[in-house]
Amino acid sequence: MKISELKQSLVGLEAVNFRLPTGEYLPAHFHVTEVGLVSRHFIDCGGVERWEKVASFQLWEAGDYDHRLAPQKFLHILKLSEKILGSEDLDIEVEYQQITIGKFGLAFDGQDFVLTLKQTACLAQDACGIPHQAFALPQLPMAGGLSGSGCC
Repeated sequence: MKISELKQSLVGLEAVNFRLPTGEYLPAHFHVTEVGLVSRHFIDCGGVERWEKVASFQLWEAGDYDHRLAPQKFLHILKLSEKILGSEDLDIEVEYQQITIGKFGLAFDGQDFVLTLKQTACLAQDACGIPHQAFALPQLPMAGGLSGSGCC
């Protein structure tokens, strides 16, 4: 999701809700604690220099159970963040604390904002000798271990 899509999605909403990929909702008293510009300048394993720039939102929850982020307040935060983000329509990355800080993409289903899974990938598969066929990552359990695997 891009910043312009987020702003458009907030218009007309009565409440801002975020849902994890598991379907579980973030507590209603979450805060947007940071909006930042994250730039990465790196070289992939094939020697190609690359740049990446995203808008990063950090979601956080605390004992402030009366806190509710209204859509208009979120739009105000986005307006303030233009000092840092500029006018570029950046992709959004969301940080949310779980066992460790998770990084997610963002989507909107017409009612709720959905944190989407992100995955790593080799950007220079030809240089590494990796065939062009799809590479499926193993599905890790969300809780409790793999059935019959002897794990946990």
